[in-house]
Order: sequence, then C-alpha cells, then structure tokens
Amino acid sequence: MTSGTDRDATLADVGEFGLIAQISDLVARTAPGEEVLVGPGDDAAVMRVRKGHVVVSTDMLVEGRHFRRDWAEAVDVGARAAAQNLSDINAMGGRAQWLTVGLAAPADLPAQWALDFTRGFAEECAKVGAGLVGGDLSRADQVVISVTAIGACTVSPVLRSGAAPGDVLALCGRQGWSAGGLAVLGRGFRSPRVLVEAYRRPAPPYDAGQVAAEAGATAMIDVSDGLLAEARHLADDSGVSIDVTTGAFEVPEPLLAVGQATGADPLQFILSGGEDHALLATFPAGTGLPEGWTRIGTVGERGEEAVTVDGAPYDGPTGWSHF
Repeated sequence: MTSGTDRDATLADVGEFGLIAQISDLVARTAPGEEVLVGPGDDAAVMRVRKGHVVVSTDMLVEGRHFRRDWAEAVDVGARAAAQNLSDINAMGGRAQWLTVGLAAPADLPAQWALDFTRGFAEECAKVGAGLVGGDLSRADQVVISVTAIGACTVSPVLRSGAAPGDVLALCGRQGWSAGGLAVLGRGFRSPRVLVEAYRRPAPPYDAGQVAAEAGATAMIDVSDGLLAEARHLADDSGVSIDVTTGAFEVPEPLLAVGQATGADPLQFILSGGEDHALLATFPAGTGLPEGWTRIGTVGERGEEAVTVDGAPYDGPTGWSHF
C-alpha cells in the first residue's frame, strides 16, 4: 500500500480518512492536468470546460448483482466499473474526461482491495485520457460502487431518438463474449479463458462513438443490458421498428465451444448478452459505415412489433433486467 500499511489491513484498520489519503495519493499520479482545477480532497472537484456539450452519466455496481469478488480481482472490478461509464459517454458521441466514484463497503474489506480497485479504475480511464477527480466512501454490508462520468461532445450528441425509417442498423465492438464468460463462471468453470477475461475486463470501442457521430449516426446506444433490449430502446425512443439480421453475425469459436458444452444456442449470447459495451447505432441509408462498424439490420416504420429478428416476432430472452 502507498503508506506502507500491512496488506492484510482492513478498512476498519486503516480508517476512512487513511484510505482516502492513500487513494488520493494514487489518483494524483494518474489524473489529467490543466483542465482539473481542483481534484480529490475538497468538497467538490472543479474542472474547466472549454467548448462543446457537457455530457454526464451515472451507473452503479452492486456486489452479488453485478460482480462477485471470487470471480474477478479488485483491479478487474475497477476496470469494469470505469468501462461501463466511459462507454455511456462514448454512446453519446462524446469522450469522457472526469469521473467520480462512491464506494460503500464492509469494515472488514481489505483496504488493499479498495486500492487495487482504484488502480484498475484509473488504468481504464487512462485509455481515453480521463481521470478520477473525486468521490465518497461509506460503510455498507456489501460492496456498492456508484460512478459518475463527465465528458464532452464536440458535435451534437447522438441520442436514442433519432432513428428514421430507411436507416441501417450497425454494430461496433465484440458482442456476446462477456455473456459467454458469465455462463462459464456460473457453471464453476474458468475456460474458455478468453471469454472469462472478456467478462472480467470488457473492451469497449472507445473511439467509435465520436467517429460514428461525425459520420452522421442518427441514433446510438451502449450495449450494456443486451443487444435486442438496446435495439428496443432505440425503436421505442425513435418511434420506429427495427429488424435484426442474424446472418450478419459471425459466431466466434469460443462461443461455439461454450454452446456445445452447455447445450445453449451460441447465437443467444450475441442477441441477449450485455456488458461487452459494444455500440449499436443507426445510419442513413447509403452512408458508408465507419471502419469497424458492421451492418446488422434495418429500421422501418413502427408496426405491431418494435423489434423483430430475421423479419419475424421474437419471443426469446432479449437482455438483462434488474427487476
């Protein structure tokens, strides 16, 4: 630990302000420069916004609901917490710049877990040039993490509500890998390792959101809860229907292997899986899709079905629901 505290020390041993001091020391080595006027340690952080639209997103992770400490190291949980918030800003066509973290945890949680979490969080933020600028710490019966991300769009933000009939539906980023990893872990296995690692550490296409916005994307969303579930959000908010073409997906070999081992349809991981944080967007017909984007469907007039698969109603699982 940064102050030489025993690695076995708990949060109760270190104390709230002792841990905050160590986290602040760690963050001071990773936070971006001149735009952060006041970082961790005061009542609020102060940043300078030079131009564009300010975009803000908040998300939570609850132990036992969104992660398990026996399935992922603290550094991986930190990276996941950062990734899902960075991706929300990405889905608006923006770039995250600053993040704050609220951490509630049991008193007997190893303090090193909190520091490793912070390290993983900061490492993921560094991928987009963003920094951790503050947060809060409290006691709880389980680990609860709340993250707020603040960023900017240099062009008009891409909303969920802009899709129009005739648009094409496109995807950027890997999809279904995290769901495959979760299925593996849920059965007590650790392979295929590539899927387990995809669950532990997603790899969002952080540059794709801004590129899509500049290319004229009409609507966009982060795939955090399931591809078909997110397509439904686009359809409902835009007042259109969306048809997903399964033939557009190339099912990777690791998902085929998990499907064969578990009896599951590997395509289902792609259609209803979340937490890879791919981007789903619509573009005007005739628009050349940016590099890395794949056409996976079409947008039509709103009908009886908001989302169809291969032109037919779909009654299978579409994604994650908290309630």
